[in-house]
Formats: sequence, C-alpha cells, structure tokens
Amino acid sequence: MYKKKEETRSLICLAFAIQIQILLFFFFKILPPIFIIFIKFFLRAEVAILDEKLGLKNTRKMALWGCLFLGQLVGLLFIPFIACGEVHIHHVDHHTQMMESDGCDWFLGSWVHDYSYPLYDASDCPFIGTGFDCLKNGRPDEDYLKYRWQPSQCDLPRFNGKEFLERFRGKRILFVGDSLSFNQWKSLTCMLHSAVPSSNYTFTETKAGGKFSYQEYASSVTIKKNGFLVDVVVDEKLGRILKLDSISSGDQWLGFDVLVFNSFHWWTHTGRYRTWDYFQVGDELIKEMDRVEAYKIAMATWAKWVDENIDPSKTRVFFQGVSAVHVMGSEWGEPGVKQCIGQTEPVEGSVYPGGRLPAEDALRSIIRGMKNPAFLLDITLLTQLRKDGHPSVYAGQGKALVDCSHWCLAGVPDSWNELLYAALFGEANRFLRS
Repeated sequence: MYKKKEETRSLICLAFAIQIQILLFFFFKILPPIFIIFIKFFLRAEVAILDEKLGLKNTRKMALWGCLFLGQLVGLLFIPFIACGEVHIHHVDHHTQMMESDGCDWFLGSWVHDYSYPLYDASDCPFIGTGFDCLKNGRPDEDYLKYRWQPSQCDLPRFNGKEFLERFRGKRILFVGDSLSFNQWKSLTCMLHSAVPSSNYTFTETKAGGKFSYQEYASSVTIKKNGFLVDVVVDEKLGRILKLDSISSGDQWLGFDVLVFNSFHWWTHTGRYRTWDYFQVGDELIKEMDRVEAYKIAMATWAKWVDENIDPSKTRVFFQGVSAVHVMGSEWGEPGVKQCIGQTEPVEGSVYPGGRLPAEDALRSIIRGMKNPAFLLDITLLTQLRKDGHPSVYAGQGKALVDCSHWCLAGVPDSWNELLYAALFGEANRFLRS
C-alpha cells in the first residue's frame, strides 16, 4: 500500500515538473539554456529516485521517460509560434498595453453624439491658424463638433486642462513629427488655454516648430517639425537623400519629460510632393523602393535610438499612430464618392469597411520589438471612422485645395489629446502624479 501511495505521489510530482517546463516555455518564450539543463536533470533524477525506491518495472520506467519526452516535445513545438508572436494569448501589442493599463482597450470603440462637446470654442483660441479653423473658413455644418470617442468597454476620463497643468507643473512635453503633429499640438494648446484663459503664456511658431508655455506652471508644450524622424541630407550631385538608418538630430529630443513622435504621411508622397530623391541604407543608394518597407527600416532606426538614448524612468515616450485619409469613398461604403467633400457624419459603428493599413502592422511590429516599448496612441481606427472631420474645401484656400488628411479644430485631434491625458494621468497610471 505504501509503495502505491509513494508511486502515485511521485508520479504527480513528475507530471507537475513537466507542466512547469511547458509553462516556462510559454511565459519566457525561449528558455535560457541553464533553465533547460536544470529541468532535464531534475526530471531524470526524479525517475532515478522512483526506480531506486520502488523498484520500477521496465514498463513503468518507459512510461515515465515517455512522459518526460512528451513534455519536452510539446514545449519545443510551441517555441516557433511563441518566438514569432503567433500564439495569440502571448501576442504583446498596444492592445495588451491598454489591457495592462486599466482593463480596457481605449482604441476599439465608436463615435457617439455628445452635446457637451467641443471641449473649447475655436473662436476663443488664438493659436489654431488658418488651415485647421474650418468654421472660420466657412464650413456651414457644425454637427461634426458634437462627437466624442467612446471605447467599447469603458469610459475615458474627461480632459481637465487645469489638472493637466497642475500635474505637469515644472515639466516639458515635445512633439516631433509632420503636420499631423502640428494638428495635435495646436489642439493641445487650445485645450489648455481654454482651461486657464487668464493665465499668462508665451506662444511662438515658425515653419520649423513652435513653443507654448505657461510661466505660472513652469511648463511648456513644444513641437519640432521632422516628418521622417531619420536624416535627410542634400548632395550637390544627387540631390536629397533620405538616410533610413541614420538619426543625427536626436540631441534636440533629449531633456523632455514626455516625447510624442509621429511619422508616416510624408512616406506616401509622390511627384512634386515627394521631398527626397534617393533612399540610402548603409552605402547603398536606392532610387525607389516599397514605401512601407522603407518606413519599417526608418522606424527601426528610430526605435533603436529611443532604446539607446531615453531613460524610461525619466521620460515617457509615445508614438502617434497612423492617421487615416479619406480620398476613396469605396473605403467607407460609398463607391461613387471621391475625397471627403460634403461629408457631415462619421462612419457608424466600430468597423471601418476599408480595413487595416499596412503601415499599422509595420509600426506595431517595430514598437513591440523595443527594449522599452513606446506607448502607441493607436488613432487609426478612430480617424478612419471620421470621414467628416477633415477641412476638405475649408482649409483657407478655397476650392483650390481639398484637404482630406488633416483635421478641423476643434475636432478629431482633441480625442488624441484625451487619450494622451488618460495615458499620463489615468487612474491606473502613476506617471507624473503629484
């Protein structure tokens, strides 16, 4: 009787050890060799002890060795899937990041009517400028101002500009990117100004960037124009060279408490809008290449720079995701429509008929591979659903310019800053808390 109980207990122990091996493969993806060696010796020792104590028959020993082999085989079979990120439960991306934050994916949702919006009156904000002030430029409808981004499974905290400034006292934020970064920067300056309209501020803006600061709070929100993030150099003979593996301007990004990067739209430019003549990787010059592939190489260069130069305990890094454009009505279920002219309401629901953008997956892959992953403000879906939010012919240049890539202010970029606010100061996030 004692032998049977001891054998049963030992078999349970052996089975448990095998399960530990499999779980380690799952949670640590590929085990360091020392762990594998330890597990093998442990399991072999277990079989030897059983044999010595109980005088196991050959059939029993073969069964135990069979269990050991099966456990190792199962673990090994899972390695390729886990290493490639194909086991869905362990696939870490921006959605998992959100799940870790407060149990909700803020980027899956829909636009709902909310008559307490917009968060500010554009006519009271002196910073918007011509291109984004759609009402001033003659847009006749105003319903596009009355929408709020609503995640499917939770609520975002309402933006509180005074609280933002209080918690951000003595700190600095920097936006780095193209004109869509300007869109978000202008939005944030208006949101903050509307919260403390009587506070003294300074505001400067040039083609290369701008700065908005409050003396009272010793804080600033700065922007630097850099549409590619990687270097563009000019050669007298070859012209403009876009160096996909080089960043020489990174020193300008140091010393800030929050960095918000953005890059994509310039990569899609063609013809006279293209701002480079050659790509360069290493010593190789390339006249043309797949734009998403070029984007991936450049974003990998950016990610490496962040990992090597930014201390995550001192600086929080964000990446503004890929913002949608609306030029083909077939993408949102209106095949005969071209551009965003005359659009006055969002796409209903939480699914965009046009599907995902290739750059989305490229960006997620790069960020997922970072040593200290940036926080992806994944604005793609929420912008895809807002075909009504662009300046269209109300960008300040009449019908000669139809802008279906930037966004009216007040409007969609305000939601990007609501997400930034939630990520910085939400209940589940301790970053920059006073």
